[in-house]
Amino acid sequence: MTIGILKEPAAETRVSLLPEAVATLTKKGITVLTEQGAGEKAYSQDEDYVQAGAQVKSRQDVIRDSDLLLAIHPLQDSIPSKVIIGVYQPLFTQAAMQQWATAGVTTFSLDMLPRTTRAQSMDVLSSQANIAGYKAVLLAANSYGRYFPMFMTAAGSIAPAKILILGAGVAGLQAIATARRLGAVVEVFDTRPAVKEEVMSLGAKFIEVDGAADASKAGGYAVEQSDDYKKKQTERIAQSIAKTDIVITTAQIPGKKAPILITAEMLSSMRNGSVVIDLAAATGGNTPVTKNNETVQYKGVSIIGNSNLQATMPSDASKLYGKNILNFLQLIISKEGALNLNWEDDLVKGACITHGGQVVHERVKVSN
Repeated sequence: MTIGILKEPAAETRVSLLPEAVATLTKKGITVLTEQGAGEKAYSQDEDYVQAGAQVKSRQDVIRDSDLLLAIHPLQDSIPSKVIIGVYQPLFTQAAMQQWATAGVTTFSLDMLPRTTRAQSMDVLSSQANIAGYKAVLLAANSYGRYFPMFMTAAGSIAPAKILILGAGVAGLQAIATARRLGAVVEVFDTRPAVKEEVMSLGAKFIEVDGAADASKAGGYAVEQSDDYKKKQTERIAQSIAKTDIVITTAQIPGKKAPILITAEMLSSMRNGSVVIDLAAATGGNTPVTKNNETVQYKGVSIIGNSNLQATMPSDASKLYGKNILNFLQLIISKEGALNLNWEDDLVKGACITHGGQVVHERVKVSN
């Protein structure tokens, strides 16, 4: 069996597998082809891949000669009948999924894996969100013109920064921990009351709003709420934002535009120099003025839209992503190193988007 690793688009610094992960495959007798320069932005040179047992080839050759292709982002290339694994957001890239189905491509999108205990070792959303939450706080600290911790000096006292984190999923929890390490005072809002204990264990205050719809089975995402709840939520968040220096937002709904949690009126209530880091920017953002991969100035407040902060830590992000990939490959590759697609496995079936000339994932089919 031959596995090909493709170079990602120019804006992406990560790579599907680092050389250390490649060595794990080659030791099992699997042939690995790597596109020239695939790992350069993650600090891995072509020579490193060769030492790990891979063959470095052109993009065209890797696509032609591989049975299974690894590419984090959707490809623009003409793909022959192959198996391809990455993170393709199929609920938003339905046209591409249909094209791949027509071309006979078997597509596995790991962002669609069932969020079960068994899937944790291959959960790319969690491994990358952990990095995003960490870097969101560092980006905020670098963009904010004041201290995070409290300082008491002979020249006077500096009050600690006040941070509001909207969403206590993996990214939100890491953001809490990082902000607390830097000495900030942290408040957290989440529609899931079940996360209150975890939030408080990290030293943050949990903002409670009664009447939330059950989001416990949404895999860490937000869910649609009632109009009554949205009104109470808006009022409570507005009270906190008026006293907040930095807001980090993480709320997304699968297949839908991100919910607006911070209104223009709320932004107007923040003092000059405040910062909003919007991790939901790729799906519209949690503010009405967010623009993905841009910093917007709104009445003295900086709104930084970035849904790919994990790419600012390419080596560690690639290492964790690669481990997720290796764990998933164990489900579809036999001990002899041959491709073995077991459709009885709920994780294999749950991550498969296209196969046999059709879009086979029920949620993607419904949204088409």
